[in-house]
Amino acid sequence: MQWLYLGIAGILEVFWAVELKLSQGFTKPLHSVFTIIGMVASFYFLSLSLKNLPLGTAYAVWTGIGTVGTLIVGIILFKETIDAIRIVCISLIIIGILGLKFLSPH
Repeated sequence: MQWLYLGIAGILEVFWAVELKLSQGFTKPLHSVFTIIGMVASFYFLSLSLKNLPLGTAYAVWTGIGTVGTLIVGIILFKETIDAIRIVCISLIIIGILGLKFLSPH
C-alpha cells in the first residue's frame, strides 16, 4: 500500500507543479488554490508512504515521478522542447525510480 501512496503523491506533485505554472505567480486565484490543495495532498500521501518506506527511497521516487511527469506535461500542454539529450536524461531518472522500487526490501 505504501507504494500506491507514493505513486499518488508523485502524481499530485505533477498536478500542483502544473497548477503553479498556471497560477502565474499566484496571480490567478483558482489555480493558486489548486496549487496549495495539490501540495497539501501530495505531502499527505508522501507522509503515509513514509510510515513504511525508507526516507531516501521514498523522497527520490516522489521527486522522480514529479520530474518525469512535469516534463511530459510540459511537452504536451506547454509545447516545451524535447530533444535526444532530454530523453536520455529522463530515461536515466526512470531507470533510477524503477531500480529503487524493485530493489527496495519493502
